[in-house]
Amino acid sequence: MAFIIKPLITEKANKLTEKRNVYTFIVRPEANKSEIKAEVQAMYGVKVDSVNTCIYAGKNKSRYTRSGLVKGRTNAFKKACVTLKEGETIDFYSNI
Repeated sequence: MAFIIKPLITEKANKLTEKRNVYTFIVRPEANKSEIKAEVQAMYGVKVDSVNTCIYAGKNKSRYTRSGLVKGRTNAFKKACVTLKEGETIDFYSNI
């Protein structure tokens, strides 16, 4: 079962990658750390040192438009920060 949905590529994630060799992924909410570790090792062929996870709740958003007040909600998601062993890297842009 695929637990990794997509890699999270933001400015903050890139800084973590450069400084601490930590890569971030959006994962399925039911995934645990050992499943995420096994999937990253199999998918990218690297050795994983540790995995940290965090669950983000969805937020209510509203904005005023010409047609009135528009209300919505952002999606909840689970983020996994994967620390690789020394000397290991993942290249997300190799398939482009």
